This record gives sequence, C-alpha cells and structure tokens, in this order.
Amino acid sequence: MDTATVAYLGELRTEATHVRSGNVLITDAPLDNKGKGEAFSPTDLLATSLASCMMTLMGIAADEKGIALNGLNARVVKHMSTAPRKVERIEVHVEMDGNGLGDRERAILENAARTCPVARSLREDLVQDLHFTYR
Repeated sequence: MDTATVAYLGELRTEATHVRSGNVLITDAPLDNKGKGEAFSPTDLLATSLASCMMTLMGIAADEKGIALNGLNARVVKHMSTAPRKVERIEVHVEMDGNGLGDRERAILENAARTCPVARSLREDLVQDLHFTYR
C-alpha cells in the first residue's frame, strides 16, 4: 500500500496526503532557498521527523516498561551546510518531567530515542546532537 501521495502546487510548494488517514501537509521552500517559508520545508520535516520518531519510541518503551512519561516535548534546531546544500546537523532537545525516574528508567527512554528508525536511517555523517533534560 502506498504511504503518501504528493502534488506539486507551483511556486515551490507541495501538498502531501497520507493515504491511510487522509491527513494533509503542505511544504514550502525556505526563504534562504527561493521560497516563501510559509510552511515546513522538506528539510524541516526531516529534522522534525527525528524528534517525532524519538518521542514515539520513548512512548512505546514507557508503555512496555510501565514508566511514567509526563510532560514530554522537544525542540528541534536544523543546521544546513551550503556546499553542498544539505542538513549537516540536527539538534533535538528533549524535555520531560523526571519525577520518579531513576537512572534505569532514563537509560531505557534515552536508548529508545537514540535507536528509533529515523535515527538509524539517517546518513552517518549527519550529526544527531541529542539532549535530554528532566525537570
């Protein structure tokens, strides 16, 4: 089964539709690459997918191990290189409530995040700069 369909809308914009759910997202080229910057760029989605995948795997691990997963959020910073133009580094700053989480639980969650499918699929020369903060 197809995962998505993508239509080019013109003016460096696309519309992607998730086949199974019908959810739609728009991409736009960034301001620094001839776009309007009015939506996620394709490279923004790449960087953001790393954080989303990390958090999803943390959720799975938490469910399996009975670990409380409260207040989980992340901040993503994408760094581009210019020659060649590509994502060279992704910072993901994960924050969550650490009450009741010992070293073992934190290690389980962080390992799940670091080994998510997106993290494993990215090129080895793309730096994944991952930070975990427990409030």
